[in-house]
Amino acid sequence: MSITKESELIGMQKVSEAVAFTLKEMRNYAKPGMSTKQLDNYGGNILADLGAKSAPYVTYGFPGWTCISVNNEFCHGIPSEKHILSEGDLVNIDVSAELNGFFSDNGGSFVLGADLYQHQKLIDASKEILYKAINQIRSGVRISDIGHTIETGAKKRGYKVIRNLAGHGVGRSLHEEPSEITNYKDRLNFKKFKKNSVVAIETFISTSSSYAQTLKDGWTMVGNQGGFMAQHEHTIIVTDNEPIILTEMNGIFD
Repeated sequence: MSITKESELIGMQKVSEAVAFTLKEMRNYAKPGMSTKQLDNYGGNILADLGAKSAPYVTYGFPGWTCISVNNEFCHGIPSEKHILSEGDLVNIDVSAELNGFFSDNGGSFVLGADLYQHQKLIDASKEILYKAINQIRSGVRISDIGHTIETGAKKRGYKVIRNLAGHGVGRSLHEEPSEITNYKDRLNFKKFKKNSVVAIETFISTSSSYAQTLKDGWTMVGNQGGFMAQHEHTIIVTDNEPIILTEMNGIFD
């Protein structure tokens, strides 16, 4: 969407604060021995207390309030009572919600407890690349140039990007135009970021795979060549200068 009046800005700020706060609280709440469903219910209760509704549930009928992916699961992991978290797990939580007709999206990967399996380097790379990409976004900048920044940053660190997952516009619905803010330089994409538009910018940084594929459950995605993936995401407003990071409260850059 494009912000055209004060009420829209306020609406986007409120829903963005809701998803950012929920993500941060879920990350702090996660502990070894806890099921991903228990963690999901915790996040769902926070959203409900804030008057927000789970966007994947409302939009797609997703079987959970948030997406929680662990280790080799890249994204869209279904919360489950059977999936118990362990020390050293690579965990990704993606929280998106609707509040008073506005939608916002954010997510982040982290190591649960001690970094037993050396995932932190991958996580740091994803954060650093997202930070650099966001700070290059201005009105008039080509979307493909931001993809180039992300891909180049990944390659310099010895990683790959997932080519069939992308950032997207957001605001009046969960996924809007521009629908393909890719993690690579799409030479056929001549679109540019527009002033006052709201977009969800996200990294998909992988150790081994270049594509994600869906498992038989119809939701969970894993790498076509295995390995691990880190994802970090902010919802922002594009300006003529530095973007406004609406979900800054989630603390993924802290």
